[in-house]
Amino acid sequence: MIAIVDYGMGNLRSVQKAFETVGHQAAVTRDPRAIADASHVVLPGVGAFADCMANLQRYSLVEPIRQAIASGKPFLGICLGLQLLFTESEEFGLHKGLGLLSGRVKKFPFGNGHAPAANGRLKVPHMGWNGVTVQRTAPPLRGIASGEQFYFVHSYYVEPRDMSVAATMTDYGPPFVSSVWRDNIFACQFHPEKSQAAGLRIVRNFGEWRA
Repeated sequence: MIAIVDYGMGNLRSVQKAFETVGHQAAVTRDPRAIADASHVVLPGVGAFADCMANLQRYSLVEPIRQAIASGKPFLGICLGLQLLFTESEEFGLHKGLGLLSGRVKKFPFGNGHAPAANGRLKVPHMGWNGVTVQRTAPPLRGIASGEQFYFVHSYYVEPRDMSVAATMTDYGPPFVSSVWRDNIFACQFHPEKSQAAGLRIVRNFGEWRA
């Protein structure tokens, strides 16, 4: 069973449906025992960083997430679920994250002129399809080539202290880290559940991953 962590925010049903589409059983839950018993754990996320951290604490989910990762079971973070893994975020002030990966969540620089737009500025949020450049082939990236397109919706990006965790990079003006991989953790800024065939390949690969 794949546990999709329910902390009251995020596109939980679409993530669950993606796993079901590729034949993996997944349940949306905030039950610490169900998370502990799961073979894989997924932390999706849509919304503001501070609100999501507050909800994780409100529902007593921080420790179950930490224990799941410490146990070595495969862990997938999606969008804000990637950002929450890091030390802190600059979104609407400075807020502490889970601190499982060292680094900061930062806002895209506005108006750097690297992306085409009517006013010559980058559009924030970064929304729509964009390619990835594979740096390291994490197990969920098996069969994913550089240039593959995924769907993004975000205004903030992660800046790891140790860039060796970067699994893919994506260009939006300057390149940014669009997924990370360390041990049993894989997390991506893009939404595999919204990324058609390439995204479903990642979902399938993750469900088959034995870390």
